[in-house]
Amino acid sequence: FAAQRHVLTYMEDAVSQLLENREDISQYGIARFFTEYFNSVRQGTHILFREFSFVQATPHNRASFLRTFWRCFRTVGKNGGKYSSICPEYHCLLQLLCPDFPMELTEKAARIVLMDDAMDCLMSFSDFLFAFQIQFYYSEFLESVAAIYQDLLAGKNPNTVIVPTSSSGQHRQRQPPSDCSPLDGVEASLFYQCLESLCDRSKYSCPPSALVKEMLSSAQRLTFYGFLMALAKDQGINRALGALPDKGDLFLDPAMDQELEKLVAQVSGLSISGPTSSTGDTANLPVRNSPRINSPWKPLHHRRKMDTESEGSNEETDSSEN
Repeated sequence: FAAQRHVLTYMEDAVSQLLENREDISQYGIARFFTEYFNSVRQGTHILFREFSFVQATPHNRASFLRTFWRCFRTVGKNGGKYSSICPEYHCLLQLLCPDFPMELTEKAARIVLMDDAMDCLMSFSDFLFAFQIQFYYSEFLESVAAIYQDLLAGKNPNTVIVPTSSSGQHRQRQPPSDCSPLDGVEASLFYQCLESLCDRSKYSCPPSALVKEMLSSAQRLTFYGFLMALAKDQGINRALGALPDKGDLFLDPAMDQELEKLVAQVSGLSISGPTSSTGDTANLPVRNSPRINSPWKPLHHRRKMDTESEGSNEETDSSEN
């Protein structure tokens, strides 16, 4: 159970943060730190503003990142927003949550939508999001699928297809037979046999083989990007992954809407209750720092330094005004 849930990964990360920030944590206790940390893991907010190596470390982390990206930026699609290239627009949004998120993954997700032939076309948020989900969550699986697809194009026996390694590159360099055009793709049934074998032996996350079989059952031949697009559009696979809602509910999130309404109400209350002069002129009033409203997404162990610095800054301002 511990290995399946990657408990050791989270314990190591928690201890690492504890040692790195032990002076700050000592102010409120180690027990409270661990409680806050694992609550954030359970809620999926632990991946916010973390390095990419941690964000992709476990399936739970990947699902949490996908869910957070959707909840933070769903208004882009809700308001009809579209971006005109693979980057920098969507990539900039990803980097707001993970500063070192690699450009390569964003490009690969965009190629699923655009079929690798028109990278300057507009992409809707929903199309990008579901393609990004497949590319990000199943990245290792898709690397293996790409190698299998190239081997099948080259006429390699599907029963001896090799999962991509440094030694399998020589197979992918062979030219396809003259009677097999890459535009025609590969035989769907043969392709599925290879995928089924891959899923059985892979140590990485794979889409449910039964759903893949159902998805390919009506096709005779398919291309690699056609397969990726089918994965991205399949709502059964989306539900099995469990990070995003169905496409019809993509722009509905009552819980987040309620949180946003609370934040707006707090900001509005601060503005209304601010001091004003008898003449209504506020231009000459001394400037005070507004109380910082902590984001509901940021767990305690991510904001402790910011809180300490903010409190110190306010104390200095108060003493100077007095």
